[in-house]
Amino acid sequence: MVMSLTNKEKYKKFKPLKFLGQNFLVDDNIAAKIAGSLDISPDDYVVEIGAGYGALTKHILKLTKNYTAVEIDRKCVETLHEKFGDINIIEKDFLLTNPEEFPGRIKIIGNIPYNITSKILFKIFSFGGSVSGVVIMVQKEYAARMTSQPRTKDYGIISVQTQFFSKPKYLFSVPPTAFFPKPDVTSAIVRMDFPGELTSGIKNIPLFQEFVRESFSQRRKTMKNSLNGFFQKYKIDPAIADFDFSVRAETLTPAEFTALFTSLKL
Repeated sequence: MVMSLTNKEKYKKFKPLKFLGQNFLVDDNIAAKIAGSLDISPDDYVVEIGAGYGALTKHILKLTKNYTAVEIDRKCVETLHEKFGDINIIEKDFLLTNPEEFPGRIKIIGNIPYNITSKILFKIFSFGGSVSGVVIMVQKEYAARMTSQPRTKDYGIISVQTQFFSKPKYLFSVPPTAFFPKPDVTSAIVRMDFPGELTSGIKNIPLFQEFVRESFSQRRKTMKNSLNGFFQKYKIDPAIADFDFSVRAETLTPAEFTALFTSLKL
């Protein structure tokens, strides 16, 4: 988890926990820029994933008082209370939260653990219409996958599923030198805007996600070959869809994936 602080020397006493993937952001200008990227208004309810020692938190609290931190590290929780008083903190893994823990539609922000980026994204997606916008820091290569277009090398499962649920935008990169200790990768900030509700008409979202995964399971082969097992598993006759399955999955836009899935009457 990449967590935020503003003064490297001040926080030397806090040892990063390797099992949480902790690296501390030491550039206060970047922290302010990240918070500003979410377009927070005074009435917005903001949830911060992994608030750490609060450098990003301090900028959010200047923009709204409707704030909740989700933080699993007890030392960080204690420090947040010391710095900001009686702010609302849920001391647990974000992956174990649910929409009912937050009132109304929320905006989410955070420097998330890179090793579980996909799990956190899909958790956010599972919140459905409860989320209006997200700004997160991820590994630069992962950001490229989230925002890439068809027929490019980065386009794949993450691209389709991110763009099915939201409108993602690559905002800016963050160099390793902005952290203590320095990570081995360059990071990036991605913003995702969410509609009030999905307009695709797809009701079985988990099945759609499985369909997309299987479509890319043999990337260099045609969709006919990649989806053969999927069709057998669910006893689907692909002939019911007016579609040429001799193409590769990387050529389809998220909208075309949605239309194809719907035509299969799943």
